[in-house]
Amino acid sequence: MIVAEPWGHLALEPQEITVPYFETADHVRLAYEDYGTGTPIVFAASWALAGDMWEYQVPFFLEQGYRCVLLDRRGHGRSDRPSGGYDIDTLADDLADLIEHLDLQAATLVGHSTGGAEVARYLARHGEDRVANVAFVSAVLPFLQLTDDNPEGTPEALSEATVTQFRTDRPRWFADRAQGFFATHLGNDVSPALIDLGVRRCLDTSPMATVAVWRTAFRTDHRESLQRVTVPTLIVHGTADQSARVEKTGRRTAQLVPGSVYREYPTAGHGLFVTHRDQLNNDILDLVKG
Repeated sequence: MIVAEPWGHLALEPQEITVPYFETADHVRLAYEDYGTGTPIVFAASWALAGDMWEYQVPFFLEQGYRCVLLDRRGHGRSDRPSGGYDIDTLADDLADLIEHLDLQAATLVGHSTGGAEVARYLARHGEDRVANVAFVSAVLPFLQLTDDNPEGTPEALSEATVTQFRTDRPRWFADRAQGFFATHLGNDVSPALIDLGVRRCLDTSPMATVAVWRTAFRTDHRESLQRVTVPTLIVHGTADQSARVEKTGRRTAQLVPGSVYREYPTAGHGLFVTHRDQLNNDILDLVKG
């Protein structure tokens, strides 16, 4: 309803903004967005970010005639904030529940950072029957933790030192790394307002989920399962990625996934879904079109 305020201006009555939800096997309500009617593309968000991060991808693919499905991970965005379920198997099962809830077929799964890890575990646990293609974008694959058989990894103590920083001053941690996230030192044009928005979105995530999913992404080994991927796979990584070093992640993942297409962006950081949106969108489009 439109109402007139006393000083003569027109104002709109506030209306509740709703998004669809579905319930997981462990009774957690997860929010999602579903646009378009074409062949589906499912976007799995980065650690500490929700479906809103894909705002520069969704319009592009809608205009190309595709259906875009976005998930807010548990503890993120508008989804419930349960006390548990942040292990990689449950996160992958959440993705599977969404795909089955919407009965998606021949979907392309696009995962950024931890979203890429969730996609990888989805394939390992639920197979490829509903999947046509996969894109791992700046993904924290194949295995981040230093172990006897993973000398390329990072020591556990360094990961836990970051957890301590979250629990000391989480806003400062994100703010200090925002410029590096977008590799602005390489000339990527990112406004202060956009950087501030990214930090605010990260801080909207449950503090407990922030820590739990961080640990999950760090400790999960995907090396064996990646070798069993058979669907067409695109791997995209920025050479200047400070969050997931390319030599520890993207290049190693490309060696493990049979027949994968590897694209490395020389001036891109972890936030290439913003800074290199056109290049990324076209690379994913090439994948989807086959």
